[in-house]
Amino acid sequence: MRIIISPTKKMKIDDDVFSYDKLPFFIKEANILKEELLKKNLEELKLLWKCSDKLLYENYNNLNNMDLYNKLGSAVLSYQGLQFQYMAPSLFMETEFNYVRKHLRILSGMYGLLEPFDGITSYRLEMQSKLEIDGIKNLYDFWGNKITDKLKSETDLIINLASDEYSKVIKKDSDLKIVSIFFKEIKDNKLIEKGTLCKMARGEMVRFMAENNIIDIEGIKSFNRLNYEFNSEYSTNKELIFIKKVRD
Repeated sequence: MRIIISPTKKMKIDDDVFSYDKLPFFIKEANILKEELLKKNLEELKLLWKCSDKLLYENYNNLNNMDLYNKLGSAVLSYQGLQFQYMAPSLFMETEFNYVRKHLRILSGMYGLLEPFDGITSYRLEMQSKLEIDGIKNLYDFWGNKITDKLKSETDLIINLASDEYSKVIKKDSDLKIVSIFFKEIKDNKLIEKGTLCKMARGEMVRFMAENNIIDIEGIKSFNRLNYEFNSEYSTNKELIFIKKVRD
C-alpha cells in the first residue's frame, strides 16, 4: 500500500534539522526540468508560474541558485502548506516516521515522486504548469509513465489523498488499484467539498494512519477526526467518502 499526496507551493528548507535519507529517485529528470526552466526569460517564467512580480523575482533568484545536491531538507518536513501543518510530521514518534517512510509518497512537478525523507530544495513547478520538454508537451506526459511504473514496482494498491491536479498524472489503465478519499459536507441535499477543509483533513488522515499503523482500507474507514465520519452510502470500491458532521 502506498499513500499519495500533493506537495505545496509554500516551502522552507532547513538542512540543519532531520537529515535526509537519500536523493530522489528521479534526480536526473529533476535536472532536466531545472535546465529547461533556466532557458526561459522572466516574462516566460511569469506566465509559467502565474505569480506576482514579487514572487517572480524571488523564485527567479531561487532558480538561478538552485542546487539539487547540497543543502537539502527532507521532503516531508520542507513543505509548509496546510495539509502538512495538520500532518505535523515534526511531531512524529519513531514508529510514525517509519510508517510514512514506507507508505507515504509525495507527487511533485519537479521531482516526480518523492519518499518522505528524500532530500529536496525549494522550487516552483506545479504539475499543471505548461512546460514543454524536448517535444513533450507537458509535465503529465513527461512524468506519467515514470511515476506510474515506479508505483507499480512498489505496490498494487494506491490510497489517493492527492488533488486531482496531481493524481491524474497516474495512468488509469495501469494494473494499480486506486482508492481515492474525499472529505465532503452535505448542503441542500448535495455533497460539496471545501478546499481548505479538505487540505486539513488530508493531513489529519495521514497522521491518523501513521499513529494507528493502518495497512488496509477497513482501517482507513475508522477515521473520525475533524468531525468527519466514513459514509458507506456514498462510498464505492474506488472512492471512500467521509462526511463532516454538522454540529447542533
